[in-house]
Amino acid sequence: MAQDNAAEAPEENGGGKKKLIIIIAAAVILLIGAGAAAYFLFLKKDPPPEEEANEQVEMIQPALDDAEIGPMVNIEEFIVNIIGNDSAHYVKASLTLELSNEQVMEEANKRMPQIRDAVLLLIGNKTFEELQDLQGKKQVKAELKSKLNSFLQSGKVKNIYLTDFVVQ
Repeated sequence: MAQDNAAEAPEENGGGKKKLIIIIAAAVILLIGAGAAAYFLFLKKDPPPEEEANEQVEMIQPALDDAEIGPMVNIEEFIVNIIGNDSAHYVKASLTLELSNEQVMEEANKRMPQIRDAVLLLIGNKTFEELQDLQGKKQVKAELKSKLNSFLQSGKVKNIYLTDFVVQ
């Protein structure tokens, strides 16, 4: 009987070592996997997509293409309420219009109440979310340029510059 107990002890001891090795190997594999996942999800920053880089080049390109700057008309600061789901939001902004010629500058000064009305109505119908990001601001500028060019007769608006723009 003493021999039977002695024979069983080495088998149990060897089986325990195998279990310990398997547990340690599984823990090491799990730690390596968790570390790799954390690196790729949290630490590694993706390079900006090529589309965004192209958009930035396109934004700069028109300014460089037009070497000649047209006459400018400032639109004084205004405050307008915008659409918001949870609470009241508003925009405080100032704009500068770049025009195609001097004649349209005179016309724009005469039509300033009409221009301000178009700006206020257009921005007032936007939501807080639309005006938060760069794409929303670019969209507003494009819509505003189109609207103003629809009623200016002696020339056109070449560009709109946001000289002050606060969304709150």
